[in-house]
Amino acid sequence: MNLGLFFSRRATQTAAVACALVLAPAVHADLLDEIKARKHMVLAHRDASIPFSYVDGQGRVMGYSIDICHRLVEAVRVHLALPALDVKYLPVTSSTRITAIAQRQADLECGSTTNNAERRKQVDYTVAHFVSSSRLVVRKRSGVTALTDLAGQKVVSTKGSTNLKTLKRLNAEQALRLDILEAEGHAEGFTMVADGRAAAFAMDDVLLYGLIATAERPDDYAVVGKVMSIEPYAIMLPKNEPAFKRLINEAMRRIILDREIYPIYQRWFESPIPPRGTNLKLPMPFFLRDSFKYPSDRVDDWYKD
Repeated sequence: MNLGLFFSRRATQTAAVACALVLAPAVHADLLDEIKARKHMVLAHRDASIPFSYVDGQGRVMGYSIDICHRLVEAVRVHLALPALDVKYLPVTSSTRITAIAQRQADLECGSTTNNAERRKQVDYTVAHFVSSSRLVVRKRSGVTALTDLAGQKVVSTKGSTNLKTLKRLNAEQALRLDILEAEGHAEGFTMVADGRAAAFAMDDVLLYGLIATAERPDDYAVVGKVMSIEPYAIMLPKNEPAFKRLINEAMRRIILDREIYPIYQRWFESPIPPRGTNLKLPMPFFLRDSFKYPSDRVDDWYKD
């Protein structure tokens, strides 16, 4: 045997194996096992997605989505037979929320995030817990009642949102010549309309109603225009975690089918909420109530992205 040739081949094979190990995608331990070991879950939240996920004057994280997530944490605790399962919070924005889940910085994202095919390339979703539609908020004195009234003007939407993508598409399709601005968050986008830096803010209608309700002079604003897109909200979770997703989906379906979701909804949409005791007075939309009859994470037929 040519020993030089033998060792040369072995060296080549060893190098190839090492290279393959370096290039292979990272393999994660089962998320449920990780949670059991660390004895806490991390919930990603927003600071101003009222009433879904926001922070009050005392720094408390709260909202409709947060309440639902706490029930999901309890379902995980029971499944893992833990005496306690702590919750830690991770603040995120529209532009960082998907990365936070994709990179496993948080176990669940509890906010106002639309489930669509493009995002599902990076993250997974559980059963939808709300259905919104994209519209515009303007100052009433502007006289604007439709997107076409804004031709040539400044319109803002939130960076990283589906609303921004829809706004850009409609601008191109209808040749509106809009000067489209990008806000870091919903509160900033609304403020840009309030102080005259933008003529309109494009966002999900339910979030616009929440921003108006908590504004200094709510009567100065109106939500206008035709529905630009349908936005099914769902809680995000990391991809490729079938056992975790199955558990979360089962818990979500139970919350909905056992009607636990209805008092949670009433608390945040039909009752006074912190920090000002504002009541949004928004009865559950028919489309959302109808979706709860057959709770599912398959939402592609609901809207055109």
